[in-house]
Order: sequence, then structure tokens, then C-alpha cells
Amino acid sequence: MENKNNLSELSDEKLIKRRDLFKGILIGMYVVCVILIILLVYIFFNKGFSAISIASFIPVFMLPVITMPLYFQVTLLEKEVKARNLK
Repeated sequence: MENKNNLSELSDEKLIKRRDLFKGILIGMYVVCVILIILLVYIFFNKGFSAISIASFIPVFMLPVITMPLYFQVTLLEKEVKARNLK
């Protein structure tokens, strides 16, 4: 609940700017994650099943889980923007 209080104190410009920044970071992280997954799958099938370990996929598949707090922050920012009837 602390975040809502802090968000309500932000000006409209700062709120929109923060939302756009976090949304851009989130999209960038997911794009990197998809590229890494595609690269690992390519290496996995190109080099053969014995050349690369399945364990190398674990960090890549953990990236979406790691970005969840940022996703929740973007969701809170979106709710505050809608509550103020902004863009």
C-alpha cells in the first residue's frame, strides 16, 4: 500500500514518465529474454543434445520471474494513470 501513497504524490508528468520508462525497460528485458531463448535453442539443436546442458537454460527461463516486481510496478502505475484519467 505504500506504493499507492507514493504514486499519488507524483505529478502527472512524472507519473507518465516513470510508467513509460519502466514499460520500456520491461519490454527490453523480455526482448532480450526471447533472443536468448532462441539462441540457446538454436545452439542446442545445432550442436546436438550432448554438447550443451539443459542446466544452461535455467538462467534464461528465470528472467521472466525476475522481472515480475517490475511488471507489478508497471501495473500499479497504469492503475494510477487510469485513476487520474490521463493518457
